[in-house]
Amino acid sequence: NSEDVRVTHRSTKEKDQLITRLKRIEGQVRGIQNMIENERYCVDILTQISAINAAMNKVGLQLLEKHAHHCVSDAIKDGDGEEAIQELMEVFIRVSKSQ
Repeated sequence: NSEDVRVTHRSTKEKDQLITRLKRIEGQVRGIQNMIENERYCVDILTQISAINAAMNKVGLQLLEKHAHHCVSDAIKDGDGEEAIQELMEVFIRVSKSQ
């Protein structure tokens, strides 16, 4: 249901930074595909995968920080803190499981 979709308003600078990072990660993934096609050494591929995971974690932490400072903070000010904190904790649990 499109009414259930929540949005976050980011500055143009924030969006540009996130998109730039994600495009760089996309390029790294394509690089790994090429490495596999060219039968590169497994350790080299695993090193690149590790770099991608670190980059994705950095993007995730940036988004989580923005969410906590703005969305959760605003919800607390508006009296909806319990729900926002519960959601934040659920996100922390999901993120920590993917580490």
